[in-house]
Amino acid sequence: MAHSRHFALVPAAGVGARLGAACPKQYLPLAGKPMLLHVLETFAACAAIAHCFVVVSAGDAYIDEIIAAAPQLAGRVTVLPHGGATRHESVLNGLRQIRAQADDGDWVLVHDAARPGLNEALIEKLIAELRDDHVGGLLALPVVDTLKRSDADGRAAETVPRAGLWGAQTPQMFRYALLRRALEEAEEVTDEASAIEALGLAPLLVEGSVRNFKVTLPQDIALAELLLKGL
Repeated sequence: MAHSRHFALVPAAGVGARLGAACPKQYLPLAGKPMLLHVLETFAACAAIAHCFVVVSAGDAYIDEIIAAAPQLAGRVTVLPHGGATRHESVLNGLRQIRAQADDGDWVLVHDAARPGLNEALIEKLIAELRDDHVGGLLALPVVDTLKRSDADGRAAETVPRAGLWGAQTPQMFRYALLRRALEEAEEVTDEASAIEALGLAPLLVEGSVRNFKVTLPQDIALAELLLKGL
C-alpha cells in the first residue's frame, strides 16, 4: 500500500441546532468567508490530498453558490448531495458514493465542517504519523482540565481522573475498506474512531491543536474569527 492515496471527506449536512443561527452553522461567515469554505480551501491546497468530497443534504441551498464563487476549488472538490440525518449516515453515504474513485487501501480523512481552524501542517502531521499504521487514527488533545461528573441537580458529584483522557478532533483517518466496514457494522456513532474501536481495534491518537476546535456554541464564533485572522 506504498502508493495509497489520501481523500478528504467532509460531512456537512447538519443544521447546527445548538448554535441557534438562521442558517446551518457551516455556512456562517467567518473572517470574510463561509466557515465550510475555510475547510474546503485547506484540503484543496494540500498537495497530499488527492481529492476532497463534501457531503451535503439533498436540499442544500448554499453549497452551489459557494463552490461557484471559489475557483480555487475547481477540480479539487466534489459535492455529494447524499447527506443523512446523522453524521454516521452522511459519512457512510459519502463512502459509498466515492467507491469508484477510492481503492480499499486508500486513506480517507473525515473532517468536521465546523472545524475551520484546520491547516495543512496538521493534515501533513496526521498523514506522516499514520503512514505505516495498521489501523489508522485521529487528531486529539490530552485533557488538561479537572473533570467533574454532575448529579441530577447540576452539582459536582465526583471528580473524574483525567489521566489517559483525550478530546477527539478531526480529521480521523482510516483505510477506505476498514472505515466502510466499521460504519456499516456499527450502531450509531458520533465519530469514526468509535466505529473502528467497536471492531476491537485501537486507533492511534496524534496530538492536534487547540486551533482545531469545533464551533458549536455562539461564543465559539468570536474565537474562531480571531484564530482565522491570525490575531
